[in-house]
Amino acid sequence: MCLAVPGKIISINNADPLFLLGEVDFGGVRREVNLSCVPEAQIGDYVIVHVGMALSVLQEDEALKIREDMRHIVENSAPIESND
Repeated sequence: MCLAVPGKIISINNADPLFLLGEVDFGGVRREVNLSCVPEAQIGDYVIVHVGMALSVLQEDEALKIREDMRHIVENSAPIESND
């Protein structure tokens, strides 16, 4: 299973249009993300990110709903027990 996480674009580095990078905030954690697949993305937009690559632009309400759903899943899941 793959996991993609929504984040908000804080800044964009336009130095190389073939390798477009941006700083994306994931609820307080900021990471550099490749924005090459979403060249239309702007500062302030939300994107869905998988392994450091933004896959698509999301509406803010959709991104915030996904974050809330993910938070709910984590808070209501039992810990995974080790077989050690």
